[in-house]
Amino acid sequence: MVKVYSIDGVTPVVHPTAFVHPRAVLIGDVVVGPGVYIAPCASLRGDIGRIRVGEGANIQDGCLMHCFPDAECVVEDWGHIGHGVVIHGAIVRNNALVGMNSVLMDGCVVGESAFVAAMSFVPAGYQVPPRTLAAGIPVRIRRELNNDEIAWKRRGTEEYQRIAERSRATMREVEALTEVEADRPRLQVTPHHPLHLARGR
Repeated sequence: MVKVYSIDGVTPVVHPTAFVHPRAVLIGDVVVGPGVYIAPCASLRGDIGRIRVGEGANIQDGCLMHCFPDAECVVEDWGHIGHGVVIHGAIVRNNALVGMNSVLMDGCVVGESAFVAAMSFVPAGYQVPPRTLAAGIPVRIRRELNNDEIAWKRRGTEEYQRIAERSRATMREVEALTEVEADRPRLQVTPHHPLHLARGR
């Protein structure tokens, strides 16, 4: 059972097929959809506004979602939010990807199937058009994305959906081993490579 925090009588909602790591923090007006993966140390703080995470999305380690009073912070279906991202009162549309350690400010919108490159800053109110790559501090639009890049992103999001399923089924708190087993197993995962390597395949 996921431990979450109610405030002023408003309690987070977590779909039964989602996985929320026990070290993640969900407070107040948070709605987590089906098949979502919420990683360790993510903070979804719906104490003054609403936080929504759509079906099949992932919010990775160390991410923060928050907003101004009576506003919303949204990651739509199949959104892919990399490690350490801050999303403050922004909207990430369906199938978009936000790279590691990026910051999205209030009222900005990352369009459907768009990518925000790692370490980028998206200013308040900025609109990233659908199917484009935005990068920089502050971001600027670099180019349109091709079908292969969007398919690559989809495979990565599917892998996180499988991680959610595996985590619900098999993740347990245990004592650490004191030495490596002679026949230590490898994790059974679907091959998926960083984009710079995938382009060369």
